[in-house]
Amino acid sequence: MVDFTHLQHAQTADPFADLGAFTHTDGTVFRSHLPGASSVSVLNLDGTLVCHCKPIGQSVFEGKTVQSIRQYQLSITTDTAQYTILDPYAFKDEAYHAVHFVDHAPQNIYQQLGAQCVTLELDDASQAAAVRFAVFAPNAQSVSVIGEFNLWNDQVHLMQKTDFGYWVLVIPQAQVGHKYKYAIKDSQGHSLPHKADPVGFSAEQYPSHASIVVDHTAYQWQDSQWVDRTDHAPYQQAMSIYEVQLASWRRPSDGRRYLTYRELAVDLVEYVVAMGYTHLELMPISEYPFDGSWGYQPVGLFAPTSRFGTVDDFKYFVDACHQAHIGVIIDWVPAHFPEDGHGLARFDGSCVYEYADPRKGWHPDWNSCIYDFGKSEVRQFLVANALFWCDKFHIDGLRVDAVASMLYLDYSRNEGEWIPNVDGGNHNYEAISLLRWVNEAVYSAHPHVITIAEESTSFAQVSRPVSEGGLGFGFKWNMGWMHDSLHYIAKDPAYRRYHHTDITFSMVYAFSESFVLPISHDEVVYGKGSLLGKMPGDEWQQAANLRAYAGFMYGHPGKKLNFMGNEFAQYKEWDHDGELDWALLDYPKHQQIQHLYKTLNHLYQQYPALHACDHEQSGFAWLTHDDAERSVVSFQRIDPATGQIVYVICNFTPIPVAGVRVGVESGQYGLLLNTDAHEFGGSGFEIAPQQLAQSLVSHGKACSLELTLPPLSTMFWTLQNSIT
Repeated sequence: MVDFTHLQHAQTADPFADLGAFTHTDGTVFRSHLPGASSVSVLNLDGTLVCHCKPIGQSVFEGKTVQSIRQYQLSITTDTAQYTILDPYAFKDEAYHAVHFVDHAPQNIYQQLGAQCVTLELDDASQAAAVRFAVFAPNAQSVSVIGEFNLWNDQVHLMQKTDFGYWVLVIPQAQVGHKYKYAIKDSQGHSLPHKADPVGFSAEQYPSHASIVVDHTAYQWQDSQWVDRTDHAPYQQAMSIYEVQLASWRRPSDGRRYLTYRELAVDLVEYVVAMGYTHLELMPISEYPFDGSWGYQPVGLFAPTSRFGTVDDFKYFVDACHQAHIGVIIDWVPAHFPEDGHGLARFDGSCVYEYADPRKGWHPDWNSCIYDFGKSEVRQFLVANALFWCDKFHIDGLRVDAVASMLYLDYSRNEGEWIPNVDGGNHNYEAISLLRWVNEAVYSAHPHVITIAEESTSFAQVSRPVSEGGLGFGFKWNMGWMHDSLHYIAKDPAYRRYHHTDITFSMVYAFSESFVLPISHDEVVYGKGSLLGKMPGDEWQQAANLRAYAGFMYGHPGKKLNFMGNEFAQYKEWDHDGELDWALLDYPKHQQIQHLYKTLNHLYQQYPALHACDHEQSGFAWLTHDDAERSVVSFQRIDPATGQIVYVICNFTPIPVAGVRVGVESGQYGLLLNTDAHEFGGSGFEIAPQQLAQSLVSHGKACSLELTLPPLSTMFWTLQNSIT
């Protein structure tokens, strides 16, 4: 009797050598390995009998016919059931198709690998639905697909290894919605923890973390008006981003579950529209196992988390955003991944996805693995993932997390804990090359998508084109502005005169990159307190400082980003296990601050001077930047195309400041917004809403306004005839 123990122990890389149909000059031999079967017959595609099979080894059956048959069915009887299937091992060519072109373009990763729904063209001119599985595990001894369709038995669906290190198999009995994993044996034949699919499109939650078969063609998008728009000009348009963690924005009344994607498509979208934001930024929604990571330790890069619903539910959410004219940006995490047993770490028993040397492959800050940015398959995997979200989910932007940790080999490492590059320096050339590829690929395939770098160092030209020597990002978070301005506003107003450059220094470099001004989740966790809690003084002064700071932010060049809860002055710092303190909106102070943010959002969009030249020197000019003694700053925002000018004047002391002169053009001026107004909870210090420019020279202008500034306030003024 032939020895088939390698099948019975799932220890083969070439199951097609043993299983399937083998045509000879005198007919066809059929061989199958079917654990649990008591009898097996071979049927034609029309259901007629070809032959009965006999057992030739444990769970191995063989039959013969004088006919030449390529495709067939197996009729299987077990102790509890009788069923008929198409034999997966009759579709060798269809299985190999997955890897013929996988390395030709990054998109082929998500179009060919993972669990792909396919249609088999059968020899009798009929068709059959099937799922083609393909996974990269170059150093494995064997790989099996296990799932609901084979009772999680690793002996049933042994995969075929190809010359490229990919393992493939077509399984006709697998269907959309079926859960599956890969059972992998390392090069020594040792069984590894069952692995989720690296290119899995959906996954179960704890404890199984199983991948789920998805049909990406099922959802019918309704956002063509948004996708096909021609007025997309992100640098010249207003961009006010509402950063959200979906699990903790709002909870259902019982607090026992999360809002679903479809519920959020109503509640969150309506709120964002009402508040006047232009974009939503979602903290990572790629599947992640640990709630406390907020998504920044992802395991399923190709799967929107199932915490909030299905893949189609998430598409519905994005669709609803687009129909409401809201762009969707997602946080994307290509820097590192966790060690969870079902994930990418030591995927086939070797370092497939991560650097093998811990001096490059282990992240000390987050106790996670670092992708091998120099390995071609890993590079293609990450580029493909960036494209995947734009392609399959119509995402409008990728905010790339932890870019600095990718750029520097010595990031958070002491001397002797990192490996210099070939030139002896600390730049990770492989990561730099990858980021450039990602940005070029995204902007080439999806010109309307933006990429944003979270990068906290002085690395040059992050948001400049690759063709000009840059990294190719569209935008960069302005971490310097965030740090300096928060440091300033947290000071007691009596001491701000000694820290005046903290509020003005950002203009030294404001146009060196295309900046987004971020007051993000990172500023309201880990004991940092809420944005309101950072403000000095009594309860009124805290709110007034917050209002003045918000006005300064919306006047300052750069796109805007605010984390959820900032807009209504949440008292406590963010808690990912709860929800925002919506009950605060029962109180006038919080209603009024929310009203201010809403008004600022609309003002920012309404006046091109406040956004059209966010990234150009021509859109800004100082009026007063050196009045440290009175803690006053004033500047103008300019739209050269129309000549529109908005004057922004800030008083960062809790007392009115008289005699502040601002150089302007001649004419009648109107007050657009005053953060100290009663309607926003301010003191209501009396300010005439219109002022005629006086013929007194100031700031190089023949005319000027003489203003008295309300306490802790930011005001916006413009020519009366330019008020829209």
